[in-house]
Amino acid sequence: MAAIGVHFGYTCACVAVFKDGRADVVANDAGDRVTPAVVAFRDTEQIVGIAAKQGRIRNAANTVVKVKQILGRRFDDPEAQAHKTESKCMVVNKGDMPRYEIDTGDATKYVSPEEVATLVFHKMKETAQSALGSDVKDAVITVPFEFGEMQKNALRHAAECAGFNVLRLIHEPSAALLAYGIGQDTPSGKSHVLVYKLGGTSLSVTVLEVNSGMYRVLATHTDHSNGGENFTHALAQHLAAEFKKSFKHDVTGNPRAMMKLMNSADLAKHTLSTLGSANCFVDSLYDGMDFECNVSRARFELICSSLFSKSIQPIKSLLDQVNLSTTDVNKVVLSGGSARIPKLQQMIRDLFPDVELLNSIPPDEVIPVGAALEAGILVGRETLALDEDSITVECCANDILVKEVDDSGADVFTVLFPSGTPLPARRQHTLHGPGSLASVCLELYQEKQRLALNSNCIFCPPQIVLRDLEPKEENHDIVTVVTMKRDGSLHVTCTEQGSGRSEAVTIAAAAAAS
Repeated sequence: MAAIGVHFGYTCACVAVFKDGRADVVANDAGDRVTPAVVAFRDTEQIVGIAAKQGRIRNAANTVVKVKQILGRRFDDPEAQAHKTESKCMVVNKGDMPRYEIDTGDATKYVSPEEVATLVFHKMKETAQSALGSDVKDAVITVPFEFGEMQKNALRHAAECAGFNVLRLIHEPSAALLAYGIGQDTPSGKSHVLVYKLGGTSLSVTVLEVNSGMYRVLATHTDHSNGGENFTHALAQHLAAEFKKSFKHDVTGNPRAMMKLMNSADLAKHTLSTLGSANCFVDSLYDGMDFECNVSRARFELICSSLFSKSIQPIKSLLDQVNLSTTDVNKVVLSGGSARIPKLQQMIRDLFPDVELLNSIPPDEVIPVGAALEAGILVGRETLALDEDSITVECCANDILVKEVDDSGADVFTVLFPSGTPLPARRQHTLHGPGSLASVCLELYQEKQRLALNSNCIFCPPQIVLRDLEPKEENHDIVTVVTMKRDGSLHVTCTEQGSGRSEAVTIAAAAAAS
């Protein structure tokens, strides 16, 4: 039986088909194996993919890109606000939810992110069906490890609206391991695998423990400020400088010209992953003048050298976080389109000289292939209920921190639950406060909330207040016990050691994931 695996990324989408015991990525109607997750709205039609991406130059205000960034989020969510600022297509508030404002010529309509995602999923379904020659609905969809329940539900709903029967949502790092069969052929024995994913707009590094066919996430790091678009932008700036040198005109302040250069730089970047040089040609770049420039791979690597270093740096810090060295890692899996860049691959090899680097499957195809293999396993079963060989272990998706104030009055954050902690879990932490205090307030944060706090973003973190403390000469010792359940909810108990004064509060999963 056939089944489908779909990876819906921030910039691109890709579909793989499982049939006759193997999974293969299939090409779309343009002959490309990866489809830009770009949707353009015109008077009477919606266009998905490369045509929509190339048409942004003339139709930017009605073209949606990076919809995954805003999917399943409320309008006041910091990620939604960041997307609103970056988007050329107007994002407005409708019932506290974000909507894209589309001008169809006759009228203005408001489109939800889920509707845009549905169009991308529908394109993936059409692509798979054209390869199979029949209608196949069963699919496994991949999600980033940091996605909360609202984002997962929105992604699932969009896929179902496109006609998919969603068998399961699986995390992207797990799909990458499944693609290479890691842990499937070894009945016992523990190993550590690092999954390095560099996509169009995000970098994700995940360390997993593989034991008897089970995957356990030890730690993960995601940076949405680092991705392949950064390399494209740096190359486009270089092309703009070359144009200025030749024609004495600065086009960096011209949005239309820079979008043309970004398209040309993007094509050149992909070419340089396989060839030693790329020719960039832009028709009528500025004031009717054509522009042509040849870029060598060495020049591209020099232009992006600092960005490459920034892309590699999180690996070491993540390994330090879980007390592992590079020699403790048994395999490194490359995923994401930007992981195809030879210089990045060489830098990772230099970091792990004695470790197997898995890149035989094109990195931008690894995740959908793993999803398709999982879909094939599920379709082959009589029931999708969890059985003896399939165990789901819920994990904490983000770092959970407690805030306290040190002797100098500065805020100090302590990580109670690192991301990837298997749930349920229990942690105990002792807070120390001056004996003169009559009350103590404890605040809990997720890592992204702490970063938002440093950016002066206003929100109300969950907190518990211990009041009516008796003054004393020595410090108050407040023992805090935090239990995180499988559904992500938190139960917090604070007890003052001397008096036994105690307070408890339960924080719902929705608040903990806000």
